[in-house]
Amino acid sequence: MTPREYSIAHAKDHLPEAVRAAETGEPVTLTRRGRPVAVILSETEYRRLAGPRGDFWTALQEFRATVDSARHGIEPEYWESLRDRRPGGDVDLGS
Repeated sequence: MTPREYSIAHAKDHLPEAVRAAETGEPVTLTRRGRPVAVILSETEYRRLAGPRGDFWTALQEFRATVDSARHGIEPEYWESLRDRRPGGDVDLGS
């Protein structure tokens, strides 16, 4: 599927078409003088992108729950190695 792209001037006359495309999951890029300036997305995609974000550790745990480690040759020790357990170091703020 080729990404849909309209100049803003063209989009004014074809807004219902652009919105229908976005509703079906096809993002529509709006351009000004040939440069992308905005994107029309479906409400579902917008909510997914703008929704609350979890932390890395939660995302990693969810990922681990969906991956068959043995099938993909991931050793259990690998998961433990992802976290640097050393204490944090000094930060030079360049006084």
